[in-house]
Amino acid sequence: MTDKRMEIEPLRMTDVAGMKQQRHCMRFPWREGNHGRLHRDGDAFFPSMLQAIAGAQNFILLEMYLVESGQVTTQFIDALLQAAQRGVRVWCLFDAFGSWGLSGHDAGRLSHPNLQLSYFNPLRLRPMFRLDRLFRDHRKLLVLDGGTAFVGGTGLSDSFAPAVFPERYWSETMVEMAGPVVTDWVESFRDVWERSTRGPLLLPPYAPAAAAGALRCRVAISCAMHNREIKRAFFIQARRAKKLVWLATPYFIPSGKNRRILRGAARRGVDVRVLLPGPFHDHPVIRQIGRRFYLRLLLAGVRIFEYQPRFFHYKAVVCDDWLSLGSSNFDRWNLRWNFEANQEIEDAGFSAQLAAMFEADCAEALEIRLADVAKPGWPGRLRLWFWSRVDQLVAYLSHSRFRNRDLFDD
Repeated sequence: MTDKRMEIEPLRMTDVAGMKQQRHCMRFPWREGNHGRLHRDGDAFFPSMLQAIAGAQNFILLEMYLVESGQVTTQFIDALLQAAQRGVRVWCLFDAFGSWGLSGHDAGRLSHPNLQLSYFNPLRLRPMFRLDRLFRDHRKLLVLDGGTAFVGGTGLSDSFAPAVFPERYWSETMVEMAGPVVTDWVESFRDVWERSTRGPLLLPPYAPAAAAGALRCRVAISCAMHNREIKRAFFIQARRAKKLVWLATPYFIPSGKNRRILRGAARRGVDVRVLLPGPFHDHPVIRQIGRRFYLRLLLAGVRIFEYQPRFFHYKAVVCDDWLSLGSSNFDRWNLRWNFEANQEIEDAGFSAQLAAMFEADCAEALEIRLADVAKPGWPGRLRLWFWSRVDQLVAYLSHSRFRNRDLFDD
């Protein structure tokens, strides 16, 4: 069977650069009257997502980066096929690189007149070195009937399932949204689907979601080299923060501006914390590169925690009463090359829920002290020197391909 990931024309540079004039505009406005619910770890959010799919009556939109054959993916394929068989229209958009672990058998099962499966930016051998090969759809989104949306950092992978890996599952968080903001999640999916497939997303008619709560929310997107709303929103909120700036990310290679924002907030007395993975990591090299930034952050008063029990994968930031949670890591590569989507919420109560979860994770983390990094021995100095050169080389290669300062404003 021909792999459909090789059949669709890949995303072109002009598709991203052509929207350059929008990069300083918010794609979606703030919406009032929403309800949100946090789901921590796969034993909470996977059953909720599957239950929502089982209850869908009109349409389902599923957008995922990491898709790997296994127990979790089998459950979702079964649920999506059952929905399609009862007349629900289903659209699935998987990243071609991230879904490389999806077997041909499982991909073939996603076949039904009511179900469309497409792959974002398929991999091709020729030409091999086009820059647009690097663009990836890193978003994680499930929308049901235009009334409910699940947003966060999970993938369809057994790695997130405590039932499969009780001791070493990946710690993750999803937020379930209801209310007017869900309409924007539908349109956000439409944007990426139509840009990826070159065809329209012909949804069945549906009524925009009515008010479901009291939360003020906004869909924030980042589209590769343009429209990096997620990063700009964090910069703005961190500068305004008076009480706390707490950042959780599994991949920490912050830009110079990111680091200045964190140090500046700490120096003016804000409680600044960075929660990162500890000894369990799917990319240990990235952990080593990120550690070279610890010293100056600690000297400025930033507190750094490394989570110990298992790999820590969720991506979130809390600045006083504002939070942003979704697919976006706070590293150079992610914010320059990926399509990302976060849910922003401005509400004291909801931010306190996420902050409480963050604080509980810090209690299970090792706090890095200045003495731990201030005077490394020769092996430590050699490691820092080596990984600093790797980081600088990656940054140089990234910048050298695009020298427009208006695009790269780090």
